[in-house]
Amino acid sequence: MSDAVSRATDVPIHVESVAQFEEFTGQDGVVVVDFYADWCGPCTMLEPAMEAIAAETNATVVKVDVDAHGELAAAFGVQGVPNLVFFRDGEPKKRAVGVQGRDALVSVVESLSA
Repeated sequence: MSDAVSRATDVPIHVESVAQFEEFTGQDGVVVVDFYADWCGPCTMLEPAMEAIAAETNATVVKVDVDAHGELAAAFGVQGVPNLVFFRDGEPKKRAVGVQGRDALVSVVESLSA
């Protein structure tokens, strides 16, 4: 496991490559992948909730710009943003599309962490 993955972070991590994405999503524990676009208003509205998830839970938050990484968006069937995919121990377990409330997202993370 690389230093980037082994160092837990309290802020969302912007994915730079497919390999980095695979490394983060393949780790143990809960990883929340936020497929977003810079031009997306609802994505901007979701940002404080994603920052809270990163800071307040044990989940790792990974952000994927769909314009820069269209191949990842296509691989996960992302047709609209924001689109959240919740992984647990390397496997996608749940998906949420559209703006979600902070409390609802924390509940999903906690249920996957149990």
